[in-house]
Amino acid sequence: MQGTKNLTEGPIKRQLFNLALPIMGTSFIQMAYSITDMAWVGRLGSEAVAAIGAVGILTWMTTSISYLNKVGSEVSVGQSIGAQNEEDARNFASHNITIALLISVCWGALLFIFAHPVIHIYKLDGQISEKAIEYLRIIATGFPFVFLTGAFTGIHNAAGKSKIPFYISGSGLIMNMILDPLFILVFGWGTAGAAWATWISEAFVCGLFIYQLKVRGPLFGGFSFFVKLRKRYSWRVIQLGLPVALLNSLFAIINIFMARTASMYGGHIGLMTLTAGGQIEAIAWNTSQGFSTALSAFVAQNYAAGQKKRVWGAYHTTLKMTTLFGILCTLLFVFYGKEVFSLIVPEQIAYEAGGIFLRIDGYSMVFMMLEITMQGLFYGTGRTVPPAIISITFNILRIPMAIAFAGMGLGIAGVWWAISISSMLKGIVAFIWFRILQKKIL
Repeated sequence: MQGTKNLTEGPIKRQLFNLALPIMGTSFIQMAYSITDMAWVGRLGSEAVAAIGAVGILTWMTTSISYLNKVGSEVSVGQSIGAQNEEDARNFASHNITIALLISVCWGALLFIFAHPVIHIYKLDGQISEKAIEYLRIIATGFPFVFLTGAFTGIHNAAGKSKIPFYISGSGLIMNMILDPLFILVFGWGTAGAAWATWISEAFVCGLFIYQLKVRGPLFGGFSFFVKLRKRYSWRVIQLGLPVALLNSLFAIINIFMARTASMYGGHIGLMTLTAGGQIEAIAWNTSQGFSTALSAFVAQNYAAGQKKRVWGAYHTTLKMTTLFGILCTLLFVFYGKEVFSLIVPEQIAYEAGGIFLRIDGYSMVFMMLEITMQGLFYGTGRTVPPAIISITFNILRIPMAIAFAGMGLGIAGVWWAISISSMLKGIVAFIWFRILQKKIL
């Protein structure tokens, strides 16, 4: 197929690494937008970080919803390539992009209109709430760029062209890193400056993807971005992507309530610790997600082509890599958590609280890597429901666990233990579930 890579032949390890490294870089870059904002806003104080942190959970939810078309693209387009069906690959690509635009416009308008009641969930002080509302409304108008970029990225990953999203997203991050200090500190726009820097950078990235697909490197002989939706393709996209979008969106919703709990027990420092600490944890999560996404794309083509031995080999290789990375993250967070947190928020009371969060969360890193690897394997075979059930179940348990642990005298640390223990349980159950279905799948 024009512009694609055949993943059903050749060395497994080399193909996985060639796929995974750019995806890891892309995931890190996308997460680095929020980290960059927090790092510069952190110079304004913990209250400013709390304001954009509150919105950060909502932008996380936005990214989660966009997974419907990112994962939908990776699996539907990837399986079409594996089955050597170029017409289906084109149609799935077009449908994913069209659906992404429709959802993003509705979602962005919803958050823009209801910004006040949404932000007031956190029970923040008036001044912090007003900054968060302003930040949210600016960001919400740029959600179509986020959704379209997710779909474009998924299409390229499915085609084995993961380097293209990496280079394009990297260009956007560089722009964001330049605009953040300019808008926040030089122009004196504060948190609104961080929002505008992100908006412009996301628009730039989306524009580069459009240029790439229309001018520089058309895939599958070229395809329309926006089409009249057909039931067959739309239903398959929703069937594949909706469970992933739901589990990640619910995760974000749960974190809104976890943030409120953290705010109740720790004030704005508690909320700041959860949101900023979550962004630091996302370094580990998003980076390792690169291997999971590569595994998903690799498995999608080989599973459709009947190459089950290659699927098995890719799974073992990915599991070894993510486990090693998990061990390194555990050592970093447990022993140097305070120092890592201080790079984001240099205020002493903030980084001391953040160090406690990272130490407790660090114990769950290997189990989190196990869950992520299982997700990639399930997604590649078209089974997106089991990871959704696992994630939804144990993420919901975080809320009563946090309340119970905090009420037992652990205070804000009880909230952190609820997060860590639930992550451990997700990894264990995902592994057991796969072993039960192993013979049926492979």
